Amino acid sequence: MPLLRQLEFAFHTVAGHALRLPAHEMATVAVALQFRQRDVDLEAEARELLRSLGAARVARDLRVEWNARLKTAAGRADYREKLISLNPLLFEHPAEINRTLRHELAHLLAQFRTGRHRIPAHGAEWRKACRDLGIDGEKRCHTLPFVARTYAARFIYRCPNCRQEFPRVRRVRRAVACLACCRKHNRGEFDPRFRLKLLSSY
Repeated sequence: MPLLRQLEFAFHTVAGHALRLPAHEMATVAVALQFRQRDVDLEAEARELLRSLGAARVARDLRVEWNARLKTAAGRADYREKLISLNPLLFEHPAEINRTLRHELAHLLAQFRTGRHRIPAHGAEWRKACRDLGIDGEKRCHTLPFVARTYAARFIYRCPNCRQEFPRVRRVRRAVACLACCRKHNRGEFDPRFRLKLLSSY
């Protein structure tokens, strides 16, 4: 049985950018650009921040990694895996590393505080967590100059209820429903009435 999920689709871009490392950077940084590599120093810092805010259970299992598969995103948080992934392109913007770490930590902290209840990714709970982590007024998206290459959408999906169309670069492999309709008619829970239908492919 496919995993039932709700996704709020938007156009996505995929980046193609070769990172030019300063000559003085350590070899471990270069390795991090090509492979997933844990960063024990950032991990320790993140764990201490979580403990100071009463989230010791999350801190215990937290991992922080550099992931070269991230392209336009500066970072990503996965609460289920207790994992924060950071884009190695941040090495070109060292002043942004700590802020990005805290931005992603705020996602984990907000979900921990809420429990199993589904919350908006950048809603009030996340904004409060940002304040507690010392980045009050944090924006939902970064403005770093990560060079991106766009790909044309090959698949068009449509909600059978509101008729909203969702262009996708790749075919959807799981059962997904229109998030707006699920929120409006089913308290944010997955509802098969609003499962997206493939309209066309190119």
